Amino acid sequence: MELRALKYFAEVVRQGSFTAAADALFVTQPTVSKMVRVLEEELGAPLLARDDDRRKRSVTPTDAGRLVYARAQEMLAAETLLRDDLEALGDLTRGSLTIGLPPLGASLVAPAIAAFHKQWPGVELKLLESGARAVERALREGELDVGICMAPISDDMEGIPICDYPLHLLAPREARWQGRREVRLAELAEEAFLLYGETFQLNEIIDQACRGAGFTPRLACRSSQWDLIVTLVECGMGIALLPAHYGERLDRRRFVSIPIAQPEIRWQLVASWRRNAQLSRAARAWVEATRAFFGADPARVRAPGAPGMSAVSGRPTRPGKPRSSTSLPRKKTT
Repeated sequence: MELRALKYFAEVVRQGSFTAAADALFVTQPTVSKMVRVLEEELGAPLLARDDDRRKRSVTPTDAGRLVYARAQEMLAAETLLRDDLEALGDLTRGSLTIGLPPLGASLVAPAIAAFHKQWPGVELKLLESGARAVERALREGELDVGICMAPISDDMEGIPICDYPLHLLAPREARWQGRREVRLAELAEEAFLLYGETFQLNEIIDQACRGAGFTPRLACRSSQWDLIVTLVECGMGIALLPAHYGERLDRRRFVSIPIAQPEIRWQLVASWRRNAQLSRAARAWVEATRAFFGADPARVRAPGAPGMSAVSGRPTRPGKPRSSTSLPRKKTT
């Protein structure tokens, strides 16, 4: 059994079609089909079920296929780990690292990524942007080495706190918002909301908070790009709830950024990886570099106009005191 056949099969499962898998692998579609067919013959079981509608050209894994896919992920991860370790027995001069990050947190993490590249320029970095919910799922399925997720994290994840900001109301600068130091969430019940893409965990947090305040947010539109949401707010399409880190940076002649109260809603990012995973040398280096970057000086990520205040809850911090992952908020289990 060739690892290449497992790699091709796993890509077909991820993409849902032979054609899309071939494009992702930069090979021809017949090559992928042949490798999967050989794998099925070797294992003596059909691994993929073809859609009855041939125009769709989609496939789904059979029961045997799902089992093989799970084992293939483990074997391919072990191969990557072995190659990384062999290539860098002495120093981390080569390797690759796939990082998943949500668009809303990308600019916060960019300095840490640049610092890692400066220290380990031989490591190829692959950045995959998606909502925090999708990042967590990809981490769990072994498609990412590390990722940036939202707290609370699951018990099968480890993490390092990156930032913790309250959400602010973002609205055009209008008379009704002038002089307000805070806005109760219930006051927004009649507003049109500009929300984030469906893979954004922040949507769930906003929706839950609104329901707790007695209403369901009235949706105007969704977007995965927070800067587009800002533009739509300025155009009068609706209001948005944006982390203070971003809201306070906008032009105050055009926007208001007002803290939400009753309840306060927080946006917390965590650099995460799978608990008990066999991390490659590059991934282990990323964990330590991230811990040093954010843990040794949490005030690196700071709201403007608040010198000496940490991103975590807006409280003063003592530089040099790292935060333990054991203090991370975790999802409740029943």
